[in-house]
Amino acid sequence: MRHPVARKLTVLAVSAAVVSVGAAAPPTGQHSGAEPVKTPVATGYGGAVASVDADATAVGIEVLRKGGNAVDAAVATAAALGVTEPYSAGVGGGGYFVYYDAKSRTVRTIDGRETAPLTADAGLFTEDGAAIPFADAVSSGLAVGTPGTPATWQTALDKWGSRSLGTVLAPAERLAQHGFTVDETFRSQTAANETRFRYFPDTAELFLPGGELPAVGATFKNPDLARTYRELARKGVGAIYHGDLGEDILATVNKPPVDPDSGWHARPGDLTKRDLAAYRAKLQPPTKTSYRGLDVYSIAPSSSGGTTVGEALNILERTDLSKASKAEYLHRFIEASRIAFADRGRWVGDPAVEDVPTKELLSQRYADSRECLISDDAVLTSPLAPGDPRDPAACATGGTAAPTTYEGENTTHLTTADKWGNVVAYTLTIEQTGGSGITVPGRGFLLNNELTDFSFTAADPAVPDPNLPGPGKRPRSSIAPTIVLDRHDRPVVAVGSPGGATIITTVLQTLTGFLDRDLPLVDAIAAPRASQRNAAQTELEPGLYDSALRAELEGLGHSFKVNAEIGAATGVQRLPDGRWLAAAEKERRGGGAAMVVRPTG
Repeated sequence: MRHPVARKLTVLAVSAAVVSVGAAAPPTGQHSGAEPVKTPVATGYGGAVASVDADATAVGIEVLRKGGNAVDAAVATAAALGVTEPYSAGVGGGGYFVYYDAKSRTVRTIDGRETAPLTADAGLFTEDGAAIPFADAVSSGLAVGTPGTPATWQTALDKWGSRSLGTVLAPAERLAQHGFTVDETFRSQTAANETRFRYFPDTAELFLPGGELPAVGATFKNPDLARTYRELARKGVGAIYHGDLGEDILATVNKPPVDPDSGWHARPGDLTKRDLAAYRAKLQPPTKTSYRGLDVYSIAPSSSGGTTVGEALNILERTDLSKASKAEYLHRFIEASRIAFADRGRWVGDPAVEDVPTKELLSQRYADSRECLISDDAVLTSPLAPGDPRDPAACATGGTAAPTTYEGENTTHLTTADKWGNVVAYTLTIEQTGGSGITVPGRGFLLNNELTDFSFTAADPAVPDPNLPGPGKRPRSSIAPTIVLDRHDRPVVAVGSPGGATIITTVLQTLTGFLDRDLPLVDAIAAPRASQRNAAQTELEPGLYDSALRAELEGLGHSFKVNAEIGAATGVQRLPDGRWLAAAEKERRGGGAAMVVRPTG
């Protein structure tokens, strides 16, 4: 089997300057009145940042230019995304942080997932023995978990950063104070949430200024969030877990401030000071799997991202995807995703509560026992039953399928690298677009609805569900920030994406496009996507749905439905000559923003 990675890296080292040049970062904290220019790919020296937003990427570059490292830049960029992407991320949410340390050539991770109240039980989302409607749960205090993002920032800086929290929050604080230019994505996301935003007066006042949708080209300011960042800079994240900010969060969760004329019943939550004080961002080992002679590291449970991407890669290991036709490649990719999702639903939950067989799920022996289910001329039927990684049986098909829970398709991902060779892949979220829809009064940020990632009820009492709610439990996630190292433990590429459960298939498709299909990183990110999550139909973006490939795959038995947009990835790549290549979306979410400290052209 040929290995295309080494040849690809050599080719890209020569061609990257031809296909792109990196934009210099504009000064932050000053508003020009014009929408920032987004460049989806940049190459150069001194470090790199890629995110969905030009202002946020520029903040990260500013930190690198002033001598900060990749961790400092990641936290600064994340804080800026809390300003410009407030419906996807912020102080009120959580996430997963994957870090490559160049000095030790090791990968470390932080689980910053939100947690359920210590009073929660398996009936958290039931009333009278039945699950409450999903829409009712989303916009409620009941859906809000203890935020993990502030603890993640502080933990990352304490362990691996070189700057204080106050220093890295300063650019985002200025951005919130002076404002950013509203683009079409921000306006359309606001419009999609307008009805429920109006349920909550503080949310409506902030995001519907003057009672209207923000206009494209207008300047959007958030002085309340600027004050929140200043308070965190002065007092540290203890202001949330032990102080006044936390008390404001608790008051909002436990008695959501609803417009009485809206008629909306926002169920109260039950977060307490004990929940905030008990919260910890967890330092834990990454998942690791070998693929094409490379080591692929990601986040371990409570996220299912690392295990599911890793299992799918192991299933694909025995197929030379570089020589497969486009239809053969997509067929194998879809089937590997289907199998990995079948196992995810049965086995992955919060390992602090559930017995999660992480090592076994990532074993090549188990993947081989599942890979033999795939046929070149037929399609597996979903829902597919899980296997048993603790006792692999070749081509086993018996048993009952595990349910696939719904996950909101928003979130945001950023990737950073620095001149010393350190790399960060960080995905953060408040769950679906707009989170719970509830803004903490006077604080300028939305609260998450992350607890809706739990299964509301057990779908089948005969099938164990590791993702039911429980006291202090972390709901299962699909977040999959991933860093790939070569045989000398040096970075090859780092990627990640938002998109709920489609994160897993987005990361998997981006990795195989880059590592197997010879696509430059920016093109692997831009390629039209498919997403199979152990469902009867595979989702296709229009670029595939409207192509001849669809009919070819349908001839094998595949069934499809269209999804207008799947994921919004970013990544960085280390080139052989020591330069960094940063890449982001060309079109999804209005395109992403890639920058480097010293561009080459």
